[in-house]
Amino acid sequence: MKHWVTALAAGAISLGVAAGVQAQSALNEILDGGVLKVGTTGDWNPMTVRDPATNSYKGFDIDVMTELGKDLGVEVEFVPADWKTLVNGVVAGKYHMTGSASISPPRMKVAGFSESYIAVEIFPFTTPEKAANFDGYDSINQPGVKVATTLGTTFEALAKEWFPNADIKVVEAPARGFQEVLAGRADVFITSNIEGSTLTAKHGVVRVPGTGPRSPSPIAMLLPQNDQVWINYVNNWVKVKQAKGFFEETKAKWGL
Repeated sequence: MKHWVTALAAGAISLGVAAGVQAQSALNEILDGGVLKVGTTGDWNPMTVRDPATNSYKGFDIDVMTELGKDLGVEVEFVPADWKTLVNGVVAGKYHMTGSASISPPRMKVAGFSESYIAVEIFPFTTPEKAANFDGYDSINQPGVKVATTLGTTFEALAKEWFPNADIKVVEAPARGFQEVLAGRADVFITSNIEGSTLTAKHGVVRVPGTGPRSPSPIAMLLPQNDQVWINYVNNWVKVKQAKGFFEETKAKWGL
């Protein structure tokens, strides 16, 4: 009898712990505290762009997170992040979620993702004066060709995979790979069609001749992996907003 009572008590404690964990969902914390904390890098135009003069943000991601905060009935606090620690920040609880990030197996091992709401393709870019030096991916993958990329991004891993024979120059945020090419310190950088179109309009960079899109990747928000309550809320929110045309309208606003 004593053992049965002990087992029953232990079971009750386990259930209590489980209920406590359930109650500690980010969703409850956000609603109770009145603040949604979002990690964002501020350096992926037109997704998230930080104005250093005002320390404010604008872009597709910012509009999406502002809408999510409005529907939750809370304020949105944008937490500065960089690509190399973006995942660590959500795992450590520095913010409740992130803005857009590529869904990738390494990230999936430690973090959760929302439903995808946009996708990207990756291209190599260079300056117009250097474009004639290249024709296709093989022409980039050569000794002496400098490929610039930013530490901690999906592009860093792809650059090393695609161009093992080239000289890969990795810079750390807030520096960006494209800035190395614009400054003449590198020849090529790779980025998404989303950012590439913006950089073409702003800086005149061009796609490397003879190259097509690679690595189509769905984009989503990073979330705590073990918080299914919060993941379910965000996923269903994405579905509702997709059905109402919010994402298509926001894409059109930012030229996506």
